[in-house]
Amino acid sequence: MHYVSTRGSAPALGFEDVTLAGLASDGGLYLPESWPCFSAEDIRALAGLSYVETAVRVMAPFVAGSLGEEELRELCTAAYGRFSHDAVTPLVQLDHRHWLLELFHGPTLAFKDVALQLLGQLFERFLSRRDDHLTIVGATSGDTGSAAIDAVAGREKIDIFMLHPEGRVSDVQRRQMTTVLAPNVYNIAIDGSFDDAQALVKAMFNDAAFARRFNLSAVNSINWARLMAQVVYYFYAAVRLGAPERAIAFSVPTGNFGDVFAGYVAAQMGLPVARLMVATNVNDILHRALSEGDYSQGQVVATATPSMDIQVSSNFERLLFDAGGRDGKALAEQMKGFEASKAMRLTNAQREGASALFTSARVDADGMTMAMRWAYDAAGQVIDPHSAIGLAAARSIDLDPSVPVVTLATAHAAKFPTAVERATGIRPSLPSRVGDLFAREEAYAKLPGTFDAVTAYVAERATPRA
Repeated sequence: MHYVSTRGSAPALGFEDVTLAGLASDGGLYLPESWPCFSAEDIRALAGLSYVETAVRVMAPFVAGSLGEEELRELCTAAYGRFSHDAVTPLVQLDHRHWLLELFHGPTLAFKDVALQLLGQLFERFLSRRDDHLTIVGATSGDTGSAAIDAVAGREKIDIFMLHPEGRVSDVQRRQMTTVLAPNVYNIAIDGSFDDAQALVKAMFNDAAFARRFNLSAVNSINWARLMAQVVYYFYAAVRLGAPERAIAFSVPTGNFGDVFAGYVAAQMGLPVARLMVATNVNDILHRALSEGDYSQGQVVATATPSMDIQVSSNFERLLFDAGGRDGKALAEQMKGFEASKAMRLTNAQREGASALFTSARVDADGMTMAMRWAYDAAGQVIDPHSAIGLAAARSIDLDPSVPVVTLATAHAAKFPTAVERATGIRPSLPSRVGDLFAREEAYAKLPGTFDAVTAYVAERATPRA
């Protein structure tokens, strides 16, 4: 399997090189040259398999040439052995039609663990083949940081620098990052929004000399390997609800578009997906893009769903490339214009390609609260605010009532106790496996959100290439 950049001018790479690189050298994102195809019989054969075995079958085509099947199985077994539920991503029924896919049974209580526990294993395996050191730089709106840090803390040949917007993540999210005192972990709180942090990370990758000097790599969903791992749970859930004999719809609370794009990949591979609902909060750039063709950046509004407080969704570029005809040169010009003006219109081809599978909904604070109350009153389920955004959108979906609708429950309710208590009257407790999170010492730097300040901090602490 070879991978190409959405912007058309970076060299095609194999899976190992794409995983270690993260972002393409031309500023684009990597995608497979072509989508592997699963027949109905291939999908039917997934019935009854464990999560690990499902993962091996779904991901095998993507890692071909870099990992053998037994090696992939070994890495998946190690990655998912730390999850608190044997199903890894269990389904919970809410009513006759609606289901939750619980993605928060990993060590940091968020869906990011599903991909990042595997990515940590992949980094270590690939670096063991090379005399090389990796510097991971990432931005987080809350959950990516803790999941990435947990996945690589203490690993040899890796340093990780994680940027978060100061004061714009929950206390639990912050502490899950800043109380990890491993010598290879560096947390940075920047003055600004997640979009500012993400822009700084992209700028570091686009500074070719800096990126080469410190061998930068990514754990954000710009890294294909992370997105690939998320494709698995769409297959796992759909097969349990009757695929391939019937189609399944999914509703995904979305900020950076990676989680829902994984559902698009599953559909391209042959999974019968009836619809992908893109559920946004009031930071609704994706809803405007999909419903009106208007991809224009606004001001980030702080909400009770901080992981969705995003106005530039990195992975949307992958959809624009694939749905719009895979013209890397044209997309490079389009993205160049967006980066200069912070606004663009989707082409007719892009809108038509997206509308075949995607729909969207904007959910405000009242809609979120009502969904949290409904989940508790109707099904006894205490859900977090992000999952509630997805559930509110799912309950508005316009589809044949016989189609099951799965909402991705992306975080444990205890990560956002104040918002949950405000909506339901119940203050969720952290699971015992998290331990004494609020008794631990924190350590992080506070920096202005400038390129010079952040790169100077990284350069002083990272291990340069030999």
